[in-house]
Amino acid sequence: MSFQKVDVFTLMDDVKDFVFLDNYKEVCTSDSLYNSVKLTLIYTFFCIVFQFTIGFLLALLFKQETASYRFMRALLLIPYIIPPTVTAIVFKFFFSVKGGILNEILLMTGAVDSRIEWLLAPKIAMASVIIANIWSGIPFNMILLSTGLTNIPDELYESADIDGANTIQKLVHITIPCLESSIKAVLVLGVVYTFRCFELIYVMTAGGPVNGTEIMTIYSYKTSFVKYNFAQGAVISNILFVILFFIGLIYIQMINKEEEVM
Repeated sequence: MSFQKVDVFTLMDDVKDFVFLDNYKEVCTSDSLYNSVKLTLIYTFFCIVFQFTIGFLLALLFKQETASYRFMRALLLIPYIIPPTVTAIVFKFFFSVKGGILNEILLMTGAVDSRIEWLLAPKIAMASVIIANIWSGIPFNMILLSTGLTNIPDELYESADIDGANTIQKLVHITIPCLESSIKAVLVLGVVYTFRCFELIYVMTAGGPVNGTEIMTIYSYKTSFVKYNFAQGAVISNILFVILFFIGLIYIQMINKEEEVM
């Protein structure tokens, strides 16, 4: 489809014009593509950094196999099992200008003098959708890292205690090296999952305001089903596929190197 002229006028034609790379040239020379790539990278970077950091700290906090900690881990899974669309609706209400929980709390505590337009200003809207995605992605990081923590032998920590190592030294020299495989898997899968995020942003902002949250998936959807330029929408999807394909290749190479070392 990306090599043909396919829009609302030609969609049902049996034979469509073959335009070769014209669609790719038009998409790659447009400012909209570079804006969507930039926003995708910003969105992915901040989501991954905060999801991983908070998930890692929670995994360390709840690594003990007691009944209360297992209960807390189960509670923390709730954001992950909630569908992205529901999460988006909840956060859309949370960030509402009038009646939104966050604005009401900030006004009551005197933190702000006027209501903040969380989803109506481009930069603040991007921060808002990042916060929503961080909230839903933390359990994924926590569970995978918790699984890695359970595989670290207690004898290593006991030996470190005998040698007089403190908590930071045990974290740096035992926990993180032993979690290297889990950390790589969490980061790569997190990048892939965040790169293809769609429902959460579309429900909260639909890519607005002023394209301020129009990441590549939203850009592809709007090009195909709002502007009805299906061929160029396919081009954007193909570019996204290539990026994720190379990320997958990097992950496979990392796994192969680890297997060779073992």
